[in-house]
Amino acid sequence: MASVQLARPWRAVLSYRLAVPALLIVLTALSAFLRTRRLNGGFWIDEGLSVGIAHHHWSSIPGLLTEDGSPPGYYLLLGLWIRVFGDGERATHTLSLLFGLACIPLAYAASRAIFDRRTGLVCATLAAFDPFLTYYAQETRMYEVEAFLSIVVAYAYVQGVLRGRTRWAVVLVPAIAAMVYVHNWALFLCAGLAAATALCARQRLKRFALVAAGVAVLYLPWLPTVLSQVRHTGAPWSTSPGFRDLVLAPGAVVNGDAVLVALVLVGGAGLLAFSQRRDDERAIVTTLGVVIGVTVFLAWLSSQFSPAWATRYFAVVLGPVLLIGARGLVRAERRGLVALAVILFLWAGYSVRDDKENARQISSGISELMHPGELVVSTHPEQVPVLRYYLGGGYRWSTTLGPVPDARIFDWRDAVDRLRASRMRARVDQTIAGVRLGSEFVVVAPVFRDYRAWNATWTRLVWKQSIAYTSALQRDPRVRLVKQVATNEIALHRNYFKPLQAFVYRRVG
Repeated sequence: MASVQLARPWRAVLSYRLAVPALLIVLTALSAFLRTRRLNGGFWIDEGLSVGIAHHHWSSIPGLLTEDGSPPGYYLLLGLWIRVFGDGERATHTLSLLFGLACIPLAYAASRAIFDRRTGLVCATLAAFDPFLTYYAQETRMYEVEAFLSIVVAYAYVQGVLRGRTRWAVVLVPAIAAMVYVHNWALFLCAGLAAATALCARQRLKRFALVAAGVAVLYLPWLPTVLSQVRHTGAPWSTSPGFRDLVLAPGAVVNGDAVLVALVLVGGAGLLAFSQRRDDERAIVTTLGVVIGVTVFLAWLSSQFSPAWATRYFAVVLGPVLLIGARGLVRAERRGLVALAVILFLWAGYSVRDDKENARQISSGISELMHPGELVVSTHPEQVPVLRYYLGGGYRWSTTLGPVPDARIFDWRDAVDRLRASRMRARVDQTIAGVRLGSEFVVVAPVFRDYRAWNATWTRLVWKQSIAYTSALQRDPRVRLVKQVATNEIALHRNYFKPLQAFVYRRVG
């Protein structure tokens, strides 16, 4: 009876022909408002890398990425985008924003086709206000694109593999291929799809094998590069995740443990209550749940041996999480509506802060002190591309690893070994030797105030070598400090996650 009473208002609203389009337009407009409040936010390290790589000749980007460790899909797309719309913060963030907004009607379409219209609207609502999508809609990185593709893959997988619809199986091939060409963690999702099919839909294994073969053919040209990346790049800036990270990892894409608990407890109870009524629905939800679980577990297991754990990478499972979460809330009926209201309330207080990095402010603070051809040294080596973006061309660049031949990309190949082997006294001598008597040069260094942010193998080494380099420079009688541009001087009342400071030196002997 409660289900019937609850369904009547839904049917009344949805009976109007334009009701659903109107609701989707309202959701998209509200989401656009939330996701454009920091569209002009300053770039941080990774965004500087994105724009720097995208500025290279389009055809050279795949080969260049042997130094970076990422697949080329997003950088190729961004390269085309900046040639049309420019490389400013607002322009490049807008590319991510468009994919974030496109997730809303796509979430509706996927849930509507797989389940029903009510689930479609709940899923669209979750996609419209999800803080994960709000955050990365205002960042020049690939996570919003990957989230969008995750929904496409979940949609096409259910329709093409689980329901045996050939045209959707055909769509699934390029959709998965696009995901693995945008971010490497999509390879874990591929394994999750394979395991879920084998465990929950064994009768569909032949169809999935054909899809997998198609993806393999499309991915084959990139295989030699990714194998080289595995041997020489990696993510030494990351730390190994613990068991708690494994359990709560899916909460990353819904912004928090509380929301994940609400979806699991309320949505799970709702799905369980109806699990005996519809075999098709039960099979879909179970299979997508296995996809999420296997994907997360393999990422966690891999990071025990070669740490590469970052919650933003879980964009690859956003699609299945939203589909299962929305269906669970609908199946929970009144409890589901209450849980949805609570989730939206928790999300309502979320706002993106422009606090990732102050590279823009530091660059502005030192630009008036600099002259063409001057040397800029960054003691945080991968910081060079974002500094180069804000300071512009016309300068020479160096790091604690030595001179930088291309300031728009950081060479991650065997970076830990190279930095360990680098001797800071020799680097200081090399820096001073490259500056004429009476000329100035700039050293940009991190402010090491939150030491927890510098615990990984790479970041701890950066910390150690940065201190050694700046200390040796300060004691050297051949140079004199002209000016220090500190975070508090140019960015008062801001609390950046990893702030920078700059030192202007003059060679005097």
